[in-house]
Amino acid sequence: MKKHSIVIAGGGSTFTPGIIMMLLDNLDKFPIKEIKFYDNDEERQNTVADACRVIIKEKAPEIKFLATVDPEEAFSNIDFVMAHIRVGKYAMREKDEKIPLEHGVVGQETCGPGGIAYGMRSIGGVLELIEHMETFSPNAWMLNYSNPAAIVAEATRRLKPNAKVLNICDMPISIENLMASILELNSRKEMIVKYYGLNHFGWWTDIRDREGNDLMPKLKNHVKDKGYAIEFSESGQHVDDSWKSTFTKVKDVYALDPETMPNTYLKYYFYPQDEVEKANAEYTRANEVMDGREKHVFGECNRIAQANTSEGSTLEIDEHASYIVDLARAIAYNTQERMLLIVENNGAIENFDPTAMVEVPCIVGSQGPEPLTQGQIPRFQKSLMEQQVGVEKLVVEAWEEGSYQKLWQALTLSKTVPNARVAKELLDDLIEANQEYWPTLK
Repeated sequence: MKKHSIVIAGGGSTFTPGIIMMLLDNLDKFPIKEIKFYDNDEERQNTVADACRVIIKEKAPEIKFLATVDPEEAFSNIDFVMAHIRVGKYAMREKDEKIPLEHGVVGQETCGPGGIAYGMRSIGGVLELIEHMETFSPNAWMLNYSNPAAIVAEATRRLKPNAKVLNICDMPISIENLMASILELNSRKEMIVKYYGLNHFGWWTDIRDREGNDLMPKLKNHVKDKGYAIEFSESGQHVDDSWKSTFTKVKDVYALDPETMPNTYLKYYFYPQDEVEKANAEYTRANEVMDGREKHVFGECNRIAQANTSEGSTLEIDEHASYIVDLARAIAYNTQERMLLIVENNGAIENFDPTAMVEVPCIVGSQGPEPLTQGQIPRFQKSLMEQQVGVEKLVVEAWEEGSYQKLWQALTLSKTVPNARVAKELLDDLIEANQEYWPTLK
């Protein structure tokens, strides 16, 4: 098996150590000869890199390791870019969540006004990474899991149509892990699923085991009363109180269409007032993350670097991110893996905009993804998706054209925003907060 060179774009992310540990745990499936970190925040990246250097030296000393802020150094002679950047970091995520709440609107990092604000910051950052990759390693593939994935995917489709970029999200993976637990399966990979939607906006329509047995009745029986909630262990990414509440709320989302299994994020569109009412405008999810995972990861990284050993570390392997290895292997070794990816529709959903970036099962090989046809979809889901695709396309057009009008229209069109007046007030506040990051809007 060929050994691969990869660059992790967003080397200073709190998720990077877990991803490194996951990659090291899968070297038998995906051999690596070199790992590079790239970030535009050198100090933050160095904190993570100093610890990861120790971990790599202990687990796989043969792997070359480099952390850099120089694009040419980072992107030269690589096979894969694994991109998970957050433009503006958690300080801007906090504003994405708190500014909408001041207007009585859902404050969430990928949904509604917060997602639109984050998208306007992310587009330029992701396009820049693609340009670096195409300049220095034109044969490389980018596995992009930077949020908000829907807006970023539409931007890559529109502005970099020939780029070798695969857009993927971990949320369906996390939900399928919960489903596997509910079904008492050993792994989500024992399930063969049909699914359609947009990123953070979709539905499972069929779930079977490898023998073809229908698993939906058992799932429905659980979800109608408990949502996706199960008994959680106390470790892991998606198990604090806000996530437990999200998984339980699924039962109310499910009630709208009991023939399907919904993505958790639909709660923000179906029950926005409920989310606003229970939100603490002084202490949002961004604050939870900064006080929780961020402090923990950076504290551990400093401790590992100073002790020059990872022994006794409480950093965790990012097991749910193992889909990144599956995706890289599919490209590298033509495995024909079946995976949910965000791709241009082109008829995968028969009665839907062919240019929409939809999330559907694909067979992935060395040529990239081949979407599996999901047929026609019902009016309810189709109408919701058309409205949301309109939002995403308007955001990308607003970014490209520097159009205030189109961004106002995008906010007005979002199901989370009550009317055009609130949308305009929100937009003006978001422009003020994002002066450093957004293109100038006229």
